[in-house]
Amino acid sequence: MSDPLVPRGETPAVEGSTAEAHPERPDGGIWDHPRIWLFLITAGCLLVAALFLARVVTW
Repeated sequence: MSDPLVPRGETPAVEGSTAEAHPERPDGGIWDHPRIWLFLITAGCLLVAALFLARVVTW
């Protein structure tokens, strides 16, 4: 069996840092505001439910 090239627990030289391969996206954008999306989805669900309820009541 061959000896490992690097000591156990250390990162091999060929696997260096990947920080440059994954640039950070700029701050802001539509996905950085989950409460707005949650509100829009909830409002849409309530609107559809209200339409069904109005149809049942007036039928």
